[in-house]
Amino acid sequence: MLAPFACQPEASRGRLFEEKMSSFRSPFQRDRDRIIHSSAFRRLKHKTQVFVEHEGDYYRTRLTHSIEVAQVARTISGVLGLNTDLAEAIALAHDLGHTPFGHTGEDALELLMQPYGGFDHNAQALRIVTKLEKHYADFDGLNLTWETLEGIAKHNGPVTGPNADKKHEGPLPYALAEVNAMWDLELDTHASAEAQVAAIADDVAYSHHDLHDGLRSGLFTEDDLMELPVTGPAFEEVDRLYPGLDNTRRRHEALRRVFGRMVEDVIAVAQGRLDAAQPKSVDEIRHMGTTIIRFSKPLYQELKAIRSFLFTRMYRAPSVVAMRAEVTSVFNGLFTLYMAHPERLPEEWRQDVEHARDETALARIISDYVAGMTDRFALQEGARLLG
Repeated sequence: MLAPFACQPEASRGRLFEEKMSSFRSPFQRDRDRIIHSSAFRRLKHKTQVFVEHEGDYYRTRLTHSIEVAQVARTISGVLGLNTDLAEAIALAHDLGHTPFGHTGEDALELLMQPYGGFDHNAQALRIVTKLEKHYADFDGLNLTWETLEGIAKHNGPVTGPNADKKHEGPLPYALAEVNAMWDLELDTHASAEAQVAAIADDVAYSHHDLHDGLRSGLFTEDDLMELPVTGPAFEEVDRLYPGLDNTRRRHEALRRVFGRMVEDVIAVAQGRLDAAQPKSVDEIRHMGTTIIRFSKPLYQELKAIRSFLFTRMYRAPSVVAMRAEVTSVFNGLFTLYMAHPERLPEEWRQDVEHARDETALARIISDYVAGMTDRFALQEGARLLG
């Protein structure tokens, strides 16, 4: 039984291109399945989370990260009476638009695309699911429901209007503007509770697994984490319950307690806010003017300390910074080369180039191509084309 403020599948606003309803899957289940079977989703296997794909087999990739986010989203949404299928679909799709080399690649492409309408990975995810996936006979893209598209566009909050995040000030990324022109996603409101769950699940997943990966990489140690909030008490509890536990099990036991603390906190806060607000529909959730799914203030402050530690010791560690410089050079070189010599693009992309009206149209085609590359392929092409 879904809560009254959940997205009801029978009340979906439908798809841009009308399709016959499935006899055995809800609209949101079909969305989830189409995302899983998309080419862009498969490519996440070889896209960076923090460490470039070739640096180790045990580190998270965008694919494993997305699966972990989906698991957290299903858990939280199920407890709250939300639509688990929709939350899962949004979680699985939230990183489809990421470039190779993670945020390093995105930062590079954002600078390169500034003269041509900008680049934003959330907007690029929308472009992928509405245009770039070309498998179906009747339409480009995956023809997802309005609710899933809304969740991809707004899972981090309103994009326009008084409640918009400051980073969205100014013109919309062109990819988002194009989709919104086709179908109004109501960018000035909050998204559904399911989309908000997908967003917080992203925070939970990366806060947890980046600690795992940082320890495995040797960029910091368990002793360092003993000095931090949340992680320190977790290690102390494990040491009290399991004295002398081997290091691998000690690490796992402590970090799964950190994971549980975050999930339990989100559920408790959401239940309290929902009980107080008593929303009667998903539209009431959208127009509340604030997020209903969030961390408590004390835990949020503690997680800020952990993220500050990760930023200094992991995301900006000398070895990571050196790799960022290397892959940024590859990314810049490939984009510049293709802009000067679009005939070097693969044949199926050259067909689009022939119809490009101007430099902006050409840049957006090249942006789509390089953003879709995996880490491995981008490095291979860099070696082949740039030397």
